[in-house]
Amino acid sequence: MVDWVRRALMHKVVRGRVRSKQHVEMVEADDRLVYAVKFAIGMTICLSGLEVAHMAFLHCWNSEIFVAISSLITLVSGIIIGHKVA
Repeated sequence: MVDWVRRALMHKVVRGRVRSKQHVEMVEADDRLVYAVKFAIGMTICLSGLEVAHMAFLHCWNSEIFVAISSLITLVSGIIIGHKVA
């Protein structure tokens, strides 16, 4: 199975021009960054399941769980966008 998180965190580095051709290298992300993103995605899935169970059994919305889900989604998207830019 292709590691889609590692592929999403790869970025291109242009290494000058030789005879009007650019040399582009793909740089892989650090393993710690990949594991941190995978952990955050896993926690988002777990918290989403917790929110669904909370709504199913208690019939009310829990805003604290939703804030945690929103924070993790913001963290993951910020890491991916920031890593692509840098």
